[in-house]
Amino acid sequence: MALLTCRDLSVYYGGHAAVEGISFSVEPGDYLFIAGENGTGKSSLLKGLLGLAPLRRGEILFGAGLHSNEIGYLPQQTPAQRDFPASVYEIVLSGCLNRRGLHPFYSAAEKRRARQQLDRLGILPLQNRPYRALSGGQRQRVLLARALCAAGKLLLLDEPVTGLDPLAAAQMYEQIAELNREGLAVVMVSHDLEAALRYANRVLQIDTRLQFWGTAEEYRQSGAGRRMLGGRADA
Repeated sequence: MALLTCRDLSVYYGGHAAVEGISFSVEPGDYLFIAGENGTGKSSLLKGLLGLAPLRRGEILFGAGLHSNEIGYLPQQTPAQRDFPASVYEIVLSGCLNRRGLHPFYSAAEKRRARQQLDRLGILPLQNRPYRALSGGQRQRVLLARALCAAGKLLLLDEPVTGLDPLAAAQMYEQIAELNREGLAVVMVSHDLEAALRYANRVLQIDTRLQFWGTAEEYRQSGAGRRMLGGRADA
């Protein structure tokens, strides 16, 4: 059974339809790459999946035991987020907010979960450091740990390597791939098509409307894939 099924999905953002008529699904263990040019609605689609942008029509169905409050989300960073005045531990712990329900305080289990995710990503020694004092690669791993506090079976990532140097970007890609190998389904928006295709098993390409949906290998051979890859099918 699919974790997530979208049927004829149209998402509104900024008062207009950002994407229209999109249908696809995410199976347990999938690594789905969402491709498309700037302004084609990729980020808006993620927001629609999370309920952060209203639907014009269509439906989103959750299955395989997935609940809407158990989806991890790593959004694009903004300058304001980079200067957020909190410790690494506080940032990561805030990822448990959606799981808390009406409880006013973090539980011992949630605090333990936050430290487990810090340790999982190799940044537990940074837990007391100010977030804004970290390097770009360290900040992204902190935000990934925060997303993992929320993630049960599905992780949504919006341009997770933007602004990182090549080494930090490669490390981030490999960390995400390792999480996927451990069983976590990943849906990622990225402009780095060739790097993403090294790991993704499925591709969704949109240009406001659906342009392609299928396996990564089928995408490489398709007209849509060849155009995005500059005519090459061996990336």
